[in-house]
Amino acid sequence: QHHLPPQTWTNSINQANKMALLAWAKESRIDLVQINGQRRYGAPPPGWVGDPPPAGTEVFIGKLPQDVYENTLIPLFQSVGKLYEFRLMMTFSGLNRGFAYAKYSNRRGAKEAIATFNNFEVREGCAIVVCKSMEKCELSVDGLATSVSRWELEAVLRRVTEGVLSVTLYASPCQKRAQLAVLRYSSHQAAAMAKKTLMEGNMRLGGMEMRVDWLNPDLKQKLQLHEEKPSSSRVQGGKCLGVPKQAPLSPVLRSALDRLNILCWRQYLGTPLFLTKCVQANSNGWLRFWCRVVIPGCPTPFSGFTWVRQNGPGRSGHEEAKVAVALQVLRMLGESL
Repeated sequence: QHHLPPQTWTNSINQANKMALLAWAKESRIDLVQINGQRRYGAPPPGWVGDPPPAGTEVFIGKLPQDVYENTLIPLFQSVGKLYEFRLMMTFSGLNRGFAYAKYSNRRGAKEAIATFNNFEVREGCAIVVCKSMEKCELSVDGLATSVSRWELEAVLRRVTEGVLSVTLYASPCQKRAQLAVLRYSSHQAAAMAKKTLMEGNMRLGGMEMRVDWLNPDLKQKLQLHEEKPSSSRVQGGKCLGVPKQAPLSPVLRSALDRLNILCWRQYLGTPLFLTKCVQANSNGWLRFWCRVVIPGCPTPFSGFTWVRQNGPGRSGHEEAKVAVALQVLRMLGESL
């Protein structure tokens, strides 16, 4: 079967082009798969045999009209070389985000695409940009608590992202009493998806908010001049297992977060990682959150949805969601409340 995945499309926006895309996908037997804000063809394409293409075969496509889809773009870019993969970045409304990536079976195809389509008008007055993709594979994560070990961070990353190859910890050059991690992924796509997941998940580990970005070349050179921070240095006694300071929580709610942290610490499970994302807001103040709690010592993460209400201007909806999911995890672990 060849299909487009279910998604929230605003039917009144660009309806004609969306219908044309569906008809083209069915007629051409092209399979498009949407995952976390990007729609992908190939990787590998039908009939592909062997390893993926080497570095230098991917191009970046920018300044796309937001109502243009794969039924126009894939035939266009396929005309200069065999595509291994095509990724179009999407919004929840069903419009594209203005850029895409095309990976060819060899470097010649990528060079032909740049020569042919850079400044090419996909429609009158709409010239696109096509250039070599940087294919960055490394992320920097600054603001990690000093209590977080390399094995703990790596265990968490392997549960919430795919393709992580290595994790290296350094003393943060920007923050006192904090660590910076360099994450290396197997491909640019894996690194980009990890960056999106970590940023949108409002990620905290060891009670501190982390800043996720592509690894800056100057920062990389600076870090290489220093030895890796020993991954075994940890704050003893669970002193860094706290929750980021917001408006004070009530004793009952505060104890839910503390009890989960203490339970994990006592059972040597590692520090819980909370990922929260607001997916719906009602006019009466209720917020619907997708939540995931990753406990390094547990084989699978705890995931689900919860409704919370933001209580007062000093409180974060994300903090309320963490409290709600902490209560649920404690119940699932058999803790009496």
